[in-house]
Amino acid sequence: MDESIPPVSTPPPPPTFTPPPPVIMPASQPRPPKRGRGWMVFAIILLVLLGLSMLINFSQFVRSVTRVGGSGALASRTRDVGPRLDEAVIEDNDASSKIAVVEVNGIITSTAVDQQGTSMVDIIKAQLDRALDDSGVKAVILKVDSPGGEVLASDEISDAIKNFQNGKKSKGDTTKHGGKPVIVSMGNLAASGGYYISAPCRWIVANKMTLTGSIGVIMHGWNYRGLIDKIGIAPETYKSGKFKDMLSGSREKSEIPPEEHEMVQKLIDEVYVDFKDVVEKGRKAAHEADPDGQALAGDWADYADGRVLSGVQAQKLGFVDEIGDFRIAVKRAKKIAGIADDANLIRYEQRYDISDFFRMFGESKTDVHTVKVDLGFDAPKLQAGEMYFLSPVLFH
Repeated sequence: MDESIPPVSTPPPPPTFTPPPPVIMPASQPRPPKRGRGWMVFAIILLVLLGLSMLINFSQFVRSVTRVGGSGALASRTRDVGPRLDEAVIEDNDASSKIAVVEVNGIITSTAVDQQGTSMVDIIKAQLDRALDDSGVKAVILKVDSPGGEVLASDEISDAIKNFQNGKKSKGDTTKHGGKPVIVSMGNLAASGGYYISAPCRWIVANKMTLTGSIGVIMHGWNYRGLIDKIGIAPETYKSGKFKDMLSGSREKSEIPPEEHEMVQKLIDEVYVDFKDVVEKGRKAAHEADPDGQALAGDWADYADGRVLSGVQAQKLGFVDEIGDFRIAVKRAKKIAGIADDANLIRYEQRYDISDFFRMFGESKTDVHTVKVDLGFDAPKLQAGEMYFLSPVLFH
């Protein structure tokens, strides 16, 4: 072996790597959930409503205690009743003159339509009074789309229209106002009571397809004695007089005195005569005021037998003055009222405030379990023994 070659040395082993100890991170604490602000919004709204209610109640209290009697002493607390109306513009023609539009839709009734006890009659009277007070209102257009309704309600509206045209308010105000004309614009149906309230008006416009007329009176009732006999019910009646159970439906036909039929028919005939009188006087006064309108035909009473007429037929008989639509009625109203330029069309809408909202919570729901059957139309709720100016086409 050659001693000049140095021996190969073995390399030292690599150093051993010791990893550092693991770093233990402290456990993170969960963040508390954010509290929603919905309850704050609800609380603010509730406080605002409560504040408004208290303000309204306080103002009503102040008005009630500040009213005094004739001697200056504190009178009993009172408040204004009846519908609260706001004027709304239907058509703004930038004019100083106005024509108020009063609508009569559906069954004419004195039944309350709100929690205040306000009826259709009250609303129409209030609208006419408002139009009479407003010097800017020169005429009223009565939009009628009604088959008629209660005799008394129809008569009250008819009288209110006559008083309005004579410058008298319905609330007994003795102040004399200038009378203003009422022009009727008939819609699909203006029959029976719908025509009764139209007859006193200054001018009547009907569409050629309008159904009107049906001058007459109807009283409705049921005799259900045959039905109760079948189910084994025997009615017992104790009465103080012979006719105390008049119109009762539980009697045998043999138990109905013949005089009863005569008495009921006499009542019907009496109201019917009044109906014809309203038509005759109203149409005569309208024709005298404006000879351009249609006078009643000589045989008009022959057609006042309950029959329904078209607008064209009604014009030929003098029940209607002119064939046309609502725009024709507006044009005629401007002519009769002497409006030279143009006029704004307005109407009066019932106003509701926050007090009405709170009053809703106190309403008792007596008809919660009422079952309604949809027949495709709202049939009138006729009361047995009550007379109506109602067109029979409603039941066809």
